Amino acid sequence: MNGVLERTLGILELLSQHGEGMELAAIADTLDIPRSAVHRLLADLVRLGYVRQARGHGDYLLTTKLVSMGLSYLSNTGIVDIAQPLLNRLAEVSGELVRLSVVDGDRLTWVARAQGARQGLRYDPDMGSDARLSCSSSGWAWLSTMSDDEALALVAKQGIGQPEQFGPAAPATLQELLAAVQATRERGWSMTTDTYTAGLSAMSAPVRFAGQPAFGVLTIAGPTVRFNAERMASLGAELLSTAQQLAALSGASPFFQLTAETGKSASNDGRKPIYAV
Repeated sequence: MNGVLERTLGILELLSQHGEGMELAAIADTLDIPRSAVHRLLADLVRLGYVRQARGHGDYLLTTKLVSMGLSYLSNTGIVDIAQPLLNRLAEVSGELVRLSVVDGDRLTWVARAQGARQGLRYDPDMGSDARLSCSSSGWAWLSTMSDDEALALVAKQGIGQPEQFGPAAPATLQELLAAVQATRERGWSMTTDTYTAGLSAMSAPVRFAGQPAFGVLTIAGPTVRFNAERMASLGAELLSTAQQLAALSGASPFFQLTAETGKSASNDGRKPIYAV
């Protein structure tokens, strides 16, 4: 890892995965950076308020400054304001966790959620993480809007998730992944069980206009013991309807608008939100 900027971002990304903090030596060894260089970069990050050092044992941790920046950005794009009422309604109807992820380059990042489960088992992961495209329902839904070659190229950048790393039913080969993506295209929404996490089922639909790239993905997820294939099938129409409503409202968000306006189709002039699978 070379270059001051690349090394600095590498440290920030690494610390974001370790909420308990990391020692300087562990950071240097993980990123393969000389300890003296890591010490200088950490000192700058501490001075600028992005990192703090825990008292007593010297571990370095992120402060909330980056989180604050991210939340401010999402607030200014209008994504959450537009999506939250629709997410809340779908969570109430489904009784499960509903999440919205947005497409940002070659990444799919979860940015908003609504929890429908009021008691019993709940699935409630952290926001801000990127979806593993090869084994998450949101990943399959996004990949289904592309050609097979485009989907495989995107997965290759991230790597394919193996069953021992994720859920026991995670696709182990590109052929298995393509079969899942093709089934998603035919259905219009993805359906997974034990692929991303053992004991978790999920279904997702892309948010987009016909003939254009997806600019978001809407997901319902819950424990497999109650969120089974039959339950997911019963919610398919509701999921697609909510995704269509999100597409229709996308013009009110600068972030969504810039993405949705790319490659408008001549057939509907980019105004009519429909789903072509």
